[in-house]
Amino acid sequence: MTPREMVTHLASSNVVVVFSSTDCCFSTVAKNLLFSLAVGPTVIELDRHASGSAILAALYQLSGDTRQPLPAVFVCGKFLGGVEILLAKHINGALIHLLKEARALWL
Repeated sequence: MTPREMVTHLASSNVVVVFSSTDCCFSTVAKNLLFSLAVGPTVIELDRHASGSAILAALYQLSGDTRQPLPAVFVCGKFLGGVEILLAKHINGALIHLLKEARALWL
């Protein structure tokens, strides 16, 4: 399985997935926000994953951005974005709605 296929498989097999790094403060913010909302995301810590660097390269391609692509948040197999998008959607109220539709949140 190629790294891109691994990302696609993991993202589509779980409701909420966060590709993260244990030493990335933005990843910590994203995970803590989701945990505080009682969402149990599947977290893939790339610095502890055997194929972490290859998956990171695939995330660069998927995000279409030259900046650090972590955290990379997926909901229902679709790339949502990084911490900026996650926080913006939380602030404007769209995140709760999205997570409810995905059945990742039961409020």
